[in-house]
Amino acid sequence: MNRRAMLGAAVAASPVALAAPALAQTAMPEVRWRLTSSFPRTLDVLFSTPELIARRVATLTDNKFRISVFPAGEIVGGLQALDAVQAGTLEAAHTASYYYVGKEPGFAFFTAMPFGLNTRQMTAWLRHGGGRELQDTFFNEYNIKAIPAGDTGAQMGGWFRNEVRSLADLNGLKFRIAGFAGQVFQRLGAAPTQVAAADIYPSLERGTLDAVEFVGPHDDERLGFVRVARNYYAPGFWEPGARLHFMANQRAWDALPDLYKAAIEVACAEADSEMVSKYDHLNPLALRRLVAAGAQLRFWPREILQAAWRESNALYEETASKNPRFKAIWDSYKPYRTDQYQWFRVAENSFDNFAFAAAAQQ
Repeated sequence: MNRRAMLGAAVAASPVALAAPALAQTAMPEVRWRLTSSFPRTLDVLFSTPELIARRVATLTDNKFRISVFPAGEIVGGLQALDAVQAGTLEAAHTASYYYVGKEPGFAFFTAMPFGLNTRQMTAWLRHGGGRELQDTFFNEYNIKAIPAGDTGAQMGGWFRNEVRSLADLNGLKFRIAGFAGQVFQRLGAAPTQVAAADIYPSLERGTLDAVEFVGPHDDERLGFVRVARNYYAPGFWEPGARLHFMANQRAWDALPDLYKAAIEVACAEADSEMVSKYDHLNPLALRRLVAAGAQLRFWPREILQAAWRESNALYEETASKNPRFKAIWDSYKPYRTDQYQWFRVAENSFDNFAFAAAAQQ
């Protein structure tokens, strides 16, 4: 009897060995995906998030499932990420859904709404308040599987060449701002425009824009806004948190083994937490440096905040009256926001108002 025959006899005789053929049949396939980010490499927290996802997925699948991450502009532009995934040009993207409100206003809900849910409230709505189910239904119409994957936390209100003292100062203001917030500022008299991250600074430097907003101190310092606009406003009331998503082409997603799908879900959940913790760590340090470099920290006049609150909610009601898909999400989001705001006023806000002020006086 030759060695191969002897091995076959041993396998047949051993109950433990019988598992080997079953394992072979369920061997994990080699899968290679390409993912485009909507952000350049220089925005390290944003760009490193899909890289973290890719590393974790590779680890969880013994390097059988590998995702190559490309910066905005290398394959498609930062604002074309969703289109590329929808069409199947790329298997995946990491982007902000509110960049695509021109296609459908409901995209805004899943990133940020002016005076909407903050980071923790958004997580609660998505995980426990029915938001994820609404999200899945919505993105399915675009041939996309979307998974929450990172949040910036509350953002700043942007960089302005001139001080904004009243509503009158917004008239005709050329302001780079994304999502539904652009429509709110348009109703307040400004001239909003959406510009990809890599093009914001040149537009501000040339005077094509009077004001810009992006995320917060860490990213804003890297983009160099303080060199050309000194007035730095807070808060970014249109982004009390901004959720990003890992978006996969639905056909490519459906073709994955269940283990690979689970690996992506786990990696995205980790990234969801990691991004906001990075920003919470880095932003205070960057803000100090920006102020030292000449930034004038300012806060929105109450007149503007009150007008923006009215116009935001009026815009939502008007949009819901005309768009059934938007209404279906708003009918969930609005009462959830009411409940969350009431609760946060009781514990979070009462603590913040005292403790943060007290610490500043020490």
